[in-house]
Amino acid sequence: MSSAAKVRTEMLDAAPPPASQIGILGWLRENLFSSWFNGVLTVMSLIAIIALFGEVLPWTIKSTWAASSLNECREVIGLRYGEGTDGACWAVIGERYLQIFYGFYPREAYWRPNIAFILFFVAVAPILFPALPRSALWFSAIYPFLAYWLLWGGSIWVPIVAATGFVIGERVARFASMRLGATASGLCGLAAAILWWLIAGAPIAELLQRWVPIAFTAVESRQFGGFLLSTTIGLTGISCSLPIGILLALGRKSDMPIVKLLCVSFIEFFRGVPLITLLFVASTLLNIFLPPGTEFDLVLRVIIMVTLFSSAYIAEVVRGGLAALPRGQYEAADALGLDYWQSMRLIILPQALKISIPGIVSIFIGLFKDTTLVSIIGLLDPLGFTTAIRADAAWNGIVWELYVFVAAIFFVFCFAMSRYSMYLERKLHTER
Repeated sequence: MSSAAKVRTEMLDAAPPPASQIGILGWLRENLFSSWFNGVLTVMSLIAIIALFGEVLPWTIKSTWAASSLNECREVIGLRYGEGTDGACWAVIGERYLQIFYGFYPREAYWRPNIAFILFFVAVAPILFPALPRSALWFSAIYPFLAYWLLWGGSIWVPIVAATGFVIGERVARFASMRLGATASGLCGLAAAILWWLIAGAPIAELLQRWVPIAFTAVESRQFGGFLLSTTIGLTGISCSLPIGILLALGRKSDMPIVKLLCVSFIEFFRGVPLITLLFVASTLLNIFLPPGTEFDLVLRVIIMVTLFSSAYIAEVVRGGLAALPRGQYEAADALGLDYWQSMRLIILPQALKISIPGIVSIFIGLFKDTTLVSIIGLLDPLGFTTAIRADAAWNGIVWELYVFVAAIFFVFCFAMSRYSMYLERKLHTER
């Protein structure tokens, strides 16, 4: 009997993992059939999905896009797929899609909102994707005034004069910062801009229009409708509410009692009042407090109310991000010798906003969907137009096709925002 030790003298090649733990089988076992309870839920969900698609897909496929009324749709579907077949009448979308998208906007001027919409993506690209050249931010700053001129028309000098007010305010604030603190210089710049807009803006714009007449045909706000109205209100509210919400969050955490009181009062008031109530205030009650004969654009009033409402919620989300930061971050900023605004811009806010991204995007998505509430005050958003279309005798009785189309467009916008927020979270996730 040999007494030599049984010691392996060579390495074995790595054995492949079991087939049940890799590939499709491994994924199914880990995610769908990890336990008997999950397996039962998976089977029941598959049965429900198959039953749902079994009803919806035939209705979607057995349809027609060529008809001028609901009765004609039913006749075409009956001749094509058999008498009594229940199919979708997509012809209403083909007949009324321009109205759903543009409302009563002049047909010959459709190119203006189209260009404004395309330029919007050009303007936000350097903001959303920092890898792009920083010089493109100049167009991002100019875009709001350009978009206003494209959508509403009128003299080009009105948005130019309005933009000049911001330039004057910035220059005054920079000059005042040499002698005053950051807060006082900011107030001086704001006062200079407001004085320019209230006193000098209108006469100068009128004078420039006489000298160099450049203008588009003016379009009234009551002609806005459909997705043009929803995107105008939603995108403007999203763009303006974020900076206002950040300032409100900083003001609520301020050590200055008056600033803190004003910010807390603003936030609690707008968070405690339903948006529908604010829209009614914008459409009816606001005129009572304005001087007689004053014309205040209804869409502009709605945009202001939606922006203020959304900014109050964003302020609370950002405040949560600020509260989540450890005290050491504030102390590190003080140790570096940074003043308040430098520490907020370079150290505190970037971290707080990263924490707040999911909440901020949720508010943005809710804000965009809440633009459908404007139909209550007489503005025809996409859902408002579905009601107007169904009131037509030719399409009376059609429901699902219109709602499915509107829901699909809203889903595209909201899904795009959610995917970008996920991309941003992965990009900023540096705690590895």
